[in-house]
Amino acid sequence: MKLRNRLTLISSATFGFVFIIASVLIYISFYNSSEKVVFKELQKTCLLSAIYYLEKDELPNYEHSAIKEQFEENIQNDIVRVYDEYNRIAFGNKETDRNINAQNLEFIRKNKKLSFKSNNHFYYGIFYNDNQGDFVVFVKTTSEVFNSQTNRLLVIMIIVLFAGLFLIFLLSRLLSNIAYKPITKVIDQVNSMELNNLDKPISSSNTNDEVQDLITTFNNLLSRLSDTFAIQRNFINYVSHEFKTPLASISGNLEVFAQKERTPEEYQKVTSEALENVYHIEEILNNLMMLSGLKTINSDNETFRIDETVFNINDKIFEVYNNQEIKIDLEVMDEKLLSVKGSEMQIQLALYNLIENAVKYSNQNPIRISLSESNNQLLITIEDFGKGIQKDDLNLVQQTFYRGKNVGNIKGSGIGLSLATIIFKQNNIQFFITSEENSGTQITLLFPKL
Repeated sequence: MKLRNRLTLISSATFGFVFIIASVLIYISFYNSSEKVVFKELQKTCLLSAIYYLEKDELPNYEHSAIKEQFEENIQNDIVRVYDEYNRIAFGNKETDRNINAQNLEFIRKNKKLSFKSNNHFYYGIFYNDNQGDFVVFVKTTSEVFNSQTNRLLVIMIIVLFAGLFLIFLLSRLLSNIAYKPITKVIDQVNSMELNNLDKPISSSNTNDEVQDLITTFNNLLSRLSDTFAIQRNFINYVSHEFKTPLASISGNLEVFAQKERTPEEYQKVTSEALENVYHIEEILNNLMMLSGLKTINSDNETFRIDETVFNINDKIFEVYNNQEIKIDLEVMDEKLLSVKGSEMQIQLALYNLIENAVKYSNQNPIRISLSESNNQLLITIEDFGKGIQKDDLNLVQQTFYRGKNVGNIKGSGIGLSLATIIFKQNNIQFFITSEENSGTQITLLFPKL
């Protein structure tokens, strides 16, 4: 069953059940209150009948005449019987009534009154003490008017009930459509999605309800899926490019080398080139394994001097890029800030990747590394004045295997920046990157307080 139909059914059943219960309670309340009114009127008639029949000898003629008028006005379709102490009919209608028996008369003498309904008639009896003796006065009236009124009310309520249930169903259907409309919109957008536009989020419903939470959650899932597909595409491009070149070099050299006898020097040269390519493949695999491992393991917490780490990296960079100028500014007044907590090996690797990237894309311009303070926190800035990053690439360069469009022939794997991002996140270091094409890139690291 569809959710819309389920909402309609549940709301209709709920409101319908409440409506039926309310209707039943109204009918029962009216029925009981109407019975009480009838019995109350019969009680008055009983008392008036007793005075009319039994007080004639004690009342003046004018008073008895007035009571007679009231009696005749009220009696109309009612039947009055006055029973003496021997259960004989002394006054009123002389016909016997099987519903008025000795047990009922005795009950009234003990309890002073009795009321009941039987055979479409209402009965009411009272005990009346007079100078002529003890009497029981019974009044009997038909229930036709009462039944007519209650039946009319029952018919009206049944009609209103069915009309109300139908109206409730229509309103429930309308409300379910209104409630389901955001979900329908989400379904339509999901159905229209293609693999190449997963990065396009579902439009927000701005309802601040569970549907909005669902949209937000689904958009987060789409973002992760889009990133995953992008990583897969970049991984394929990366592997096909990075592995193909050294493998082609190895196979090409071996094929050419095997065509004829070679000198020892040639053997050594080919072996050296093959080993260099093998080492390059091994380095790529190591980076991939390290990247995968960093996502699943926690960093070791240790305290070390970050300035010493930066100077060590500078020495290693100089061994490879000996013509590159790197300027390091130490502007930290509180020496305690230079002692940071985290995994020294991981942070050193991440900093090395960032500084090496700055060197590679600096266009031989000087690199500036500064260590400073910000609100009692250590701030490291790595700044180059080279190629920079295109605006469209700035939000993507931290993805694994992604490389900017303007890197040209500069070698790289697209792993270093994503690897650094993961390392900084695991060591609670805030990482910011700003860049402008052909002007340079600035990377800022904000270390946590100890």
